[in-house]
Amino acid sequence: MRARAPGSAGCERRAASGEPQAAGGKRRAAGGGRRAAGGKDWEIPVPRRYRAPVTTQVIVLNGGSSSGKTGIARCLQAVLPDPWPVLGVDTLIETMPASLQSSDTGLLVTPDGGVSVGPEFRALEAAWRAGVAAMVRAGARVVVDEVFLGGAASQQRWREALAGLDVLWVGVRCESAVAAGRELARGDRVVGMAAEQAEPVHRGVVYDMEVVTTHTEALVCARAIAERVG
Repeated sequence: MRARAPGSAGCERRAASGEPQAAGGKRRAAGGGRRAAGGKDWEIPVPRRYRAPVTTQVIVLNGGSSSGKTGIARCLQAVLPDPWPVLGVDTLIETMPASLQSSDTGLLVTPDGGVSVGPEFRALEAAWRAGVAAMVRAGARVVVDEVFLGGAASQQRWREALAGLDVLWVGVRCESAVAAGRELARGDRVVGMAAEQAEPVHRGVVYDMEVVTTHTEALVCARAIAERVG
């Protein structure tokens, strides 16, 4: 079992109780928040649970390794109404044959944390994206936990797969040094991957909103995202 991202533990309990949390990162979403003393951070209103009718069908979280996406995804499941399955690129990788998890034709992680993908992985990834889209079109609402290794090109592939669906695109950012520290604590990633991915995964990507997890708990980020779910 992989370790939970920092800040994710106990989000179900806090979401149920409506316990207030102070936001430690900037929030781009318009409305709903007010600037805290000092003019740097945002205080986010904390409803007990979100009961308004939901039209958003997919929430795509994009960020580098150890940026906190998985913790946010779990907390979204706790605060949003209705079941929202979480499907991520790790879900795909874990189902792949071992031979494709360390090969030039599949997925190859270099000793310094770099990741390269080959044609066989690309083919499976395309089929997986189509499967996620089919699941949504069949009536499910889904949180996608992704790492856009190709930046804008990766987003475009998802845009094509999710064409016609109501998607909320969310950038999950974290300072490289903080993500690297989380990476060491997790112990299930190649050292260097967090720093390698921190900025490139966001290049050219267009978001509806962004959250910064450097000093902000996953639950606070999840509540900010939930406020944007229409």
